[in-house]
Amino acid sequence: MWHYFPGQYMPSYQVNRALTQAHYGGGEFAEILEVASKIDPNNRESYNEAWLEMGNPVYELAEDFEKNGNFISARRTYLRAFNYLRSAEFFMNLNHPKKIPTYLKAREAFLKAIKYFDEKVLQVEVPFEGSFLPGYLFKPAGVKNPPMMIMFGGLDSLAEELYFGIGQHLNERGIALLAMDGPGQGAALRLNNIHTRHDYNVAGTAVLDWSIENLKEEIAVDRIGIGAVSMGGYMAARCAAFEPRFKVCMVYGAVWSYYDVWAGRPDSHPLAEIVQHIVGAPDMTETRKRLEGFTLENGVAEKISMPTYILHGEDDKQNFVEHAYNLEKHLTCEHKLEVIPVGESGSQHCQIDDFTKTFNMYDWIAKRL
Repeated sequence: MWHYFPGQYMPSYQVNRALTQAHYGGGEFAEILEVASKIDPNNRESYNEAWLEMGNPVYELAEDFEKNGNFISARRTYLRAFNYLRSAEFFMNLNHPKKIPTYLKAREAFLKAIKYFDEKVLQVEVPFEGSFLPGYLFKPAGVKNPPMMIMFGGLDSLAEELYFGIGQHLNERGIALLAMDGPGQGAALRLNNIHTRHDYNVAGTAVLDWSIENLKEEIAVDRIGIGAVSMGGYMAARCAAFEPRFKVCMVYGAVWSYYDVWAGRPDSHPLAEIVQHIVGAPDMTETRKRLEGFTLENGVAEKISMPTYILHGEDDKQNFVEHAYNLEKHLTCEHKLEVIPVGESGSQHCQIDDFTKTFNMYDWIAKRL
């Protein structure tokens, strides 16, 4: 992976994240590099402010396009604004006065953008334990009642981000995407205060049941798969293990034990505040205790019965490749493990440095869904 900041993995990873998503409308290379030039990798606030300094004027530019009736330009510009504001919010701590306002503005940018998509995007709210999980249904053009993947992101990520790459690659293969904010993610966490949970299958089954009941006119309700990315690799596998009605499972970045991931990380890790937030713990000691149940050990992986694809980078520095090998070793269903080797682009966490290395996964899923 290219390190914009030599020797600084995490801020360089985030720059690569935005650059890769730019291929799908989530940014402009020159703007992203301008942001990066203003970031001091040792000063988190400079990261937040640099993205805000780009996201806010781009949002205003989108508003101008919209006011003048230039809706295609507005759509494209709101999408860029969303991703810049998403990036700005990502590392803001919980008490940062701009965190929720920035999140709300990012989400509003996305909502304004999808009004002008050629294929109507459906906003959904899945009832869940006295509240709801929000999401979006992205359908492929010209396909009546397509199969569908239900997908969650990772950590505290936003459902909207799944559009940039994943949604487009599924849609062009004739597959609909139901991108969801699950427990501990997006609006479910930030607005509805729903924290993550080890039994993520409860959320997965809730979304599946809701889809079967409410999307009969939109998709083939008997051809629904489950997938997730990054920390979501645990979530997808957990959902698949306890919900045999899913037709396929897509593990986009494996997690055998999320407790093991954090057992080896210091309390000062850049993502520590975020993982503490998603589990709702007061400190990292309690966070690690709550993560003990986030494992596919003890016969969980063996319960997965549907065809399963695992994609992982050999040089993944966040969730080491051993997680993928452990999961593959315990699967008894039809499955495929693809590891992008060290030295190739795409060998980093969730192929953020080269999304073309995900093509085999989508092709495999499409043939089985």
